[in-house]
Amino acid sequence: MALYEHVFMARQDISQSQVEGLIKEYADIITENGGKVGKIEYWGVKNLAYKIKKNRKAHYALMNLDAPSAAVAEMERRMGISTDVIRFMTIKVEAHEIEPSIQMRKVDRDERSERGGGFGDRGRGGAGGGFRGGGDRGPRGPGGGGGAGGGFRGGDRAGPGAGPRPAGGGDRGGFRPRPTTPASDDTGSQE
Repeated sequence: MALYEHVFMARQDISQSQVEGLIKEYADIITENGGKVGKIEYWGVKNLAYKIKKNRKAHYALMNLDAPSAAVAEMERRMGISTDVIRFMTIKVEAHEIEPSIQMRKVDRDERSERGGGFGDRGRGGAGGGFRGGGDRGPRGPGGGGGAGGGFRGGDRAGPGAGPRPAGGGDRGGFRPRPTTPASDDTGSQE
């Protein structure tokens, strides 16, 4: 018998218990046809990169299979008929992973956030950056000012040597300050 990893996606509008019922149904097909089901993981509802059969999200599930190819073909045939399954993929592997899959490993995500990873540290010569700032962006070029913060919502953008900020500009660089004195034509008063 061969080893397979099988992942399928179910429609977003069915419940988790219905997805677990689908997993059990397909596991029973494998065992009835002389195979074994190893690790089963329910990954939850995740966003799709693009719409599939009018769905923007889907329930994901993984099954490790040790089964003959006929059993896998029968399971895939029934998945193709089912209206609840929108996509599936079976891959033949040399050995199954014993530890949890990458989707289930929360430890790696926590380590990544402690390291300061994410959008900001892509090797642009500063520490941080990203969407919400947190690092030195370096000089911005002629008349730019440079400065700390970085990203779309960085902190104070007036960098070293840039001097005081003009009134009305706020802490979000790149916007023109409002005029401090009203123009005589814009007052709307008649004399």
